Amino acid sequence: MIFDSTKYPLLSLADTPEQLREIPQSNLTQLSNELRDYLLNSVSKSSGHLASGLGTVELTVALHYVYNTPFDRLIWDVGHQAYPHKILTGRREKMHTIRQKDGLHPFPFREESDYDTFSVGHSSTSISAALGMAIAAQKEQQERKVVAVIGDGAITAGMAFEAMNHAGDLNPDMLVILNDNEMSISENVGALNNHFARILSGSFYTNIREGSKKLLSGMPPVKELASRMEEHLKGMVVPGTFFEELGFNYIGPIDGHDVEMLTDTLRNMRNLKGPQLLHVRTQKGKGYLPAEADPIGYHGVPKFNPSETSLPKSKPAAPTFSKVFGDWLCDMATQDPKLVAITPAMREGSGMVRFSKEHPEKYFDAAIAEQHAVTLAAGFACEQLNPIVAIYSSFLQRGYDQFIHDVALQNLPVLFAIDRAGVVGADGETHQGAYDLSFLRCIPNLVLMAPSDLNECRQMLFTGHQHNGPAAVRYPRGSAGTDEICETMTALEIGKANTIKEGSDVAILSFGTLLNEAKEAADKLNATLIDMRFIKPLDEDKIKSLCQSHTTLVTLEDNAIMGGAGSAVNEFVMAHKLATQVLNLGLPDEFIKHGTQQEIHAELDLDSDGIYRQITNYINR
Repeated sequence: MIFDSTKYPLLSLADTPEQLREIPQSNLTQLSNELRDYLLNSVSKSSGHLASGLGTVELTVALHYVYNTPFDRLIWDVGHQAYPHKILTGRREKMHTIRQKDGLHPFPFREESDYDTFSVGHSSTSISAALGMAIAAQKEQQERKVVAVIGDGAITAGMAFEAMNHAGDLNPDMLVILNDNEMSISENVGALNNHFARILSGSFYTNIREGSKKLLSGMPPVKELASRMEEHLKGMVVPGTFFEELGFNYIGPIDGHDVEMLTDTLRNMRNLKGPQLLHVRTQKGKGYLPAEADPIGYHGVPKFNPSETSLPKSKPAAPTFSKVFGDWLCDMATQDPKLVAITPAMREGSGMVRFSKEHPEKYFDAAIAEQHAVTLAAGFACEQLNPIVAIYSSFLQRGYDQFIHDVALQNLPVLFAIDRAGVVGADGETHQGAYDLSFLRCIPNLVLMAPSDLNECRQMLFTGHQHNGPAAVRYPRGSAGTDEICETMTALEIGKANTIKEGSDVAILSFGTLLNEAKEAADKLNATLIDMRFIKPLDEDKIKSLCQSHTTLVTLEDNAIMGGAGSAVNEFVMAHKLATQVLNLGLPDEFIKHGTQQEIHAELDLDSDGIYRQITNYINR
């Protein structure tokens, strides 16, 4: 996409924040309009995150205009909203490559730009990082400023409050901007969020607070009275005075789309001492009517025509694993009156929209709080309910302590439906589900399964739901295989593998959906092919038998080799002194970058040709 300077005359003069600051403040509204238009046209041609960035255009312009970035530190929470930031920080000409292999990173990424002061991708980390930077700035004594931008969905997470509580105690100079658009990815839930929408955004509190200050500020004898009156009013309107009880000076809410007012406000706040919180109201999808009307649908978009009023309909495709899970959940709910399902704010992504509508009394959105979601399930299980936690692989990392202590240690019957396992694709390092087999298989009491196709996923979900103890089914983004999905649900025999093809010399033990790639390699090698199905417990009898009849075992998984399913096979072979050589194939000991699943698997030699090549090279050595 070639940048047209005639279409964007002001934006063409602001390729970096240094250039931006040369533009008169009176022209920032026009600049913001050009930036929003460029963002819309860029993402429509490249695909990517849209609605969040449309809502932060003016805020981004004001921040870079007032603060001396990158010397002053600007930290974005999650980073979905950081596309305008990328455009203004020297990456405008590369926006068409975003989320594509070898292109711009989908989120702020330290290795990509000095302006990306903290690499992100998951929510609620910005205030903690900003606090660390603010303390370091105090030690440097160079007047460095630190700003964190966090959304109203992300700020409900426990980590954000832990950071604010700590900051209020230490009292460093830092600014937290609450970007309040009443949305995270899915609709926000929770009492705190309702509280923001009903009270903090209302004119009553703001008018009383600001009006009393203006009226009484010029009357020194009653300044103390004014202060007490303000605190008294807050106590009535905002229970606990909330942020100020945490030690922050709260200002707002203000209009996040009035760029000149934002600029003036930020300039006034820049040199305030101690922790500051600026509450900014924005609209997700601002300036593009379809995105304003459907911010969830336009959160992440394919390539589309901005002049049309809806996104293009995708071509008919095989059902995804997420849909299989969602359909199974609805079917299971009609049979099991004790079933309850939990998601940490990923209703759409986890395929739970239909379930949430058909069984609202059984559906629980825990908001962006993975730790709480896991322990909530444990509480349900203690009271003889049958909980299911639908969670992305990389998000489950945040609930690891709760998985061990609150579920597995108590041997509670909680089923984890782990979506986005293995290579995820365009979201890159922060979202690759590369570690779940490694960090889960070491946990006692757990049954851990990896389906090779959609029908097997359905049957494994049923198996885990019937199991009287912790169980997990991990499956990738997208689809696999074209086999019909059996409506009948049958529990699999736990710990038993399935032989796909008999061969000689080499046996390929496949864990999960790389089975389809392994089939082609197995045919070329005349190798035995096993769908292992279970990572824990392993089919030990099958492994013993294969060691007796084959010279080489090859383990295959879409997970880190270190500590993964292949490591479990190694441990078993070594413990029983079985005279067989073992080759482990999987994800290498590095963070996997962004690109399509097919591109990344091919680059890592985990497509059929790569699997064949790796096995052949190993045997020939």
